[in-house]
Amino acid sequence: MELRRIIDQVSRDKGIDKELLIAALKDAIRSAAKKKFGPRLELEVGYKDETGEIEVFQFKEVVTEVTDSHREISFTEARRLDPECELGDGLGIKMDASAFGRIAAQSAKQVIMQRMKDAERDLVFDDFKDRKGEIVNGIVQRLDPEGIIVNLGRTEALLPPSEQVPRELYHKGERIRAYVLDVKRQTRGPQIILSRTYPQFLVTLFNAEVPEISEGIVQVMGVAREPGSRSKIAVSSRDSDVDPVGACVGMKGARVQNIVQELRGEKIDIIPWHPDPAKFTTNALSPAQVSRIILNKGSQSMEVIVADDQLSLAIGKRGQNVRLASRLVGWKIDVKSESKYSKSLKEGYLSLLRIPGVGEITASLLNEGGFTSAREVAESNVEELVQATGVTEKKATSIIGGAREMARQGAAESATQEETPTEV
Repeated sequence: MELRRIIDQVSRDKGIDKELLIAALKDAIRSAAKKKFGPRLELEVGYKDETGEIEVFQFKEVVTEVTDSHREISFTEARRLDPECELGDGLGIKMDASAFGRIAAQSAKQVIMQRMKDAERDLVFDDFKDRKGEIVNGIVQRLDPEGIIVNLGRTEALLPPSEQVPRELYHKGERIRAYVLDVKRQTRGPQIILSRTYPQFLVTLFNAEVPEISEGIVQVMGVAREPGSRSKIAVSSRDSDVDPVGACVGMKGARVQNIVQELRGEKIDIIPWHPDPAKFTTNALSPAQVSRIILNKGSQSMEVIVADDQLSLAIGKRGQNVRLASRLVGWKIDVKSESKYSKSLKEGYLSLLRIPGVGEITASLLNEGGFTSAREVAESNVEELVQATGVTEKKATSIIGGAREMARQGAAESATQEETPTEV
């Protein structure tokens, strides 16, 4: 009855299927019995639910002459146990239950403990696999070479070095918030991977801090982040009466400041999203003022022209501003000052004039057709040139041939200069 009580209690308290416990217990008893009496035994283990008793039967074949006492029984002895048995039958002989009393108790304890651990691991996994993408709070348990071990209450999680913000330091017992990046099922239990660098961590923080985002009025359209340094987040509003940037900033900047504090001083630029890539880029490069933008939709790239005194502001420290803007918009951005752009336009126009057979009128036609240099002409085809400038196909073929010859000569001269040794 003791065994039955234990099984019923564990099944009830831990939510483990009673039949699974009994099946595992039978396997443990069978294994333990074979270890004690030898692996050649054919055993069947039963469990009587009414009494909570374990029954073990050894099966032997009824034979005329016994050659293997572990697997065979003589016909004469078998008849004493079962008068109706015949030669070739498999006779189940009940073994002394007292021999398994201690084994049963030990096995029951081991099986139940193991099943409890397995069930707890499964419960933790089932809980956290649905929490991917959420922010969790924990306490730093210890610092390992693999990363920071974070105590989440029911289980531990790992914050690997690759997911830690540079220059952020944590100490044992310190509270920490992080993003659930992944949950992996492993034999020793679920492994929960945390992150503080993942861009979505920033989005989730805004979702928790700004009611308009959690309610779906304001949408986060994109995010670009260099953890610990600076981030840009693009937002739009479904309600024309709601300013998405103002909602995210909050009264006197309270909302965004709470997020900045959580990220330990990381600068956050909140950008109004726009469906037009050029206008979106202008917003993304803020606080720099953009003069003009030249788009190349084919290569998803753009030239952004700014005043000379705005160049360093647009590019940012170590190129950070334009780099983050490029990630946010999804286009390659090349920022140029107006003076450099004017110079490149002049040089490009002069290169058009150097194409054999091209005078000022044709050069102007090419320029107005979108060809700003001889190199661009060399990379075009007759159909494009005719459509852009209105010249004849014969003239277009001649112009392209001249431009390509110029390109070949230029490449040859460059190669010759590289091969010529420099005198010191």
